[in-house]
Amino acid sequence: MTIKVVHYINQFYAGIGGEEKADHRPEVREGVVGPGMAFGKAFGEEAEIAATVICGDTYFNENLQEAVSEVIAMIEKYNPDVVICGPAFNAGRYGVACGAVAEAVTDRLGVPVVSGMYPENPGVDMYKKFAYIVETANSAVGMRKAVKPMANLALRLARGEKIGSPEEEGYIPRGIRKNLFTAERGSKRAVEMLVKKLKAEEFTTEYPMPVFDRVSPSAAVKDITKAKIAIVSSGGPVPKGNPDRIESSSASKYGRYSLQGIDDLNPENSETAHGGYDPVYANEDLDRVIPVDVLKEMEKAGEIGSLHEYWYSTVGNGTSVANAKKYAAEIAEDLKNNGVDAVILTST
Repeated sequence: MTIKVVHYINQFYAGIGGEEKADHRPEVREGVVGPGMAFGKAFGEEAEIAATVICGDTYFNENLQEAVSEVIAMIEKYNPDVVICGPAFNAGRYGVACGAVAEAVTDRLGVPVVSGMYPENPGVDMYKKFAYIVETANSAVGMRKAVKPMANLALRLARGEKIGSPEEEGYIPRGIRKNLFTAERGSKRAVEMLVKKLKAEEFTTEYPMPVFDRVSPSAAVKDITKAKIAIVSSGGPVPKGNPDRIESSSASKYGRYSLQGIDDLNPENSETAHGGYDPVYANEDLDRVIPVDVLKEMEKAGEIGSLHEYWYSTVGNGTSVANAKKYAAEIAEDLKNNGVDAVILTST
């Protein structure tokens, strides 16, 4: 009996369009679309993609409950043995959509799900318990390498085979603990690892810890009354109308906006693009997110040298670490080129 697969992809991989088509509503097409061709080859005669469900990333993330219900109804119609989502690589909104579909398929349909994402994609931490997520490259350049392990895992899940550990099977750890019996008790294994560490010998920890950046603080500003100050925020502060269309979640860009002629932010000239907190009070007075009014007063009073003529903004909600680092490097370079001495960083 041929294994039946349903594939979920976004508007880009369906060939509909890029960001300008990200508001595409859910639709279903019979058979293979886009990267499904590669999966079809990897499956061989064992499985077939019965249908491909497509949804734009913006539509999905901005209409989460409705989009999930629409997509699940389409998937359920085909009664699949396994569902494949993506791969999404490091595309944040796509990853979140794949994860939300995985959660709904698992909870509502009881069908196994396989996806593929770059480890820093926000969809990994948010939804790793609901799907087997194969680690992929940062971009679609790694499509070929992603397809084979995803297809293999999908076939094994559809057959009901026992899936081994992440190290054995090649998927990202799901945060699910299992009790195992070993020949040696934990205290003895811990001492053995410690001895190896002290001898600078190689060992494998049983509980890997996350690695965080350590950033050394810069020296204090010597004379704040002569310093040029800039504002950078992940709270989504943007000019009225959000001209750069910064996404409310998993931002794929940041904005640089002029403060020329602005001494106060108000509902007529500004708003927040952020989708991770109640925007009501921020939209009433965006100075609550970035203190333009106070800094302008301090500038006039000579308490600071000057306020940089631009503010920089993105949305931290679900945005990948890789993208955040990229934005930070570009913004920092611009600040240095403009002689900025210090930065006020605000969140939400």
